Amino acid sequence: MTVRWSVLVQPLDEPWPWLAEEPDAVLRTASVGKCLLLSEVARRWERGDIDPAARIAWRSEDFVRDSGLWHVLDQRDLSVLDACRLVGAVSDNLATNALLREVGVAPLAALAARYALAPMALLDRVRDDRDPAQPGVADTLSRGSARALVRWLRLTHEGELPRLPLEWLALGTDLSMVAGAFGLDPLAHAEPDRGLLLVNKTGTDATVRADIGLVTKHGRTVAYAVVSGWEPGADPRDDVLSRMRAIGGAIRDRLG
Repeated sequence: MTVRWSVLVQPLDEPWPWLAEEPDAVLRTASVGKCLLLSEVARRWERGDIDPAARIAWRSEDFVRDSGLWHVLDQRDLSVLDACRLVGAVSDNLATNALLREVGVAPLAALAARYALAPMALLDRVRDDRDPAQPGVADTLSRGSARALVRWLRLTHEGELPRLPLEWLALGTDLSMVAGAFGLDPLAHAEPDRGLLLVNKTGTDATVRADIGLVTKHGRTVAYAVVSGWEPGADPRDDVLSRMRAIGGAIRDRLG
């Protein structure tokens, strides 16, 4: 059983990484690619091209289950802002699809090109069944390398990309991977706790575990991207999650 990894742990105030393992390997990243969508929505908001209070309703072609809450709610429409919050908090698939229908996939590729984020990409909407033999269906939701994902984190943290997505991702409830090492309340960590502030985004499917984030303590920020993938039929999740938490533990120890 072979697990592929792409890992980069980079303090933003140092030129050299704390950990790098195949940082340029391009792997599937599941829901991590939704970060590009949040950046594009935030960019249009800041330019006045999107009204955050505007209502968007999901359509039948948007409907998808699994990650999120909107698909089990009675409410059929939300504000753009609340849809972004749902994506940040619970990686909401239905909110992702509704926003992506408004924004489009091509502008996300243009955004990635403009900021040299390739191979980071969101390739398609979320689908319950993915058959790349069908026209217009990508073989995976998203892909990227640890280096590209850390670049997205750095540009967003430093304000070269809009910082709004960090507010939405701070609501995130998945601390099952790297972020599990920090001992924070998974449902309430938007404010500093234990002197530490965490913003992260995870991605999960049957053969992927990915976690990217910014960890700040004593005014020092570390960006991390840890992506793992394996072939269908294998189930190395326990070992993968154990290693991801160990990487988080090393970040925590080194931050003091």
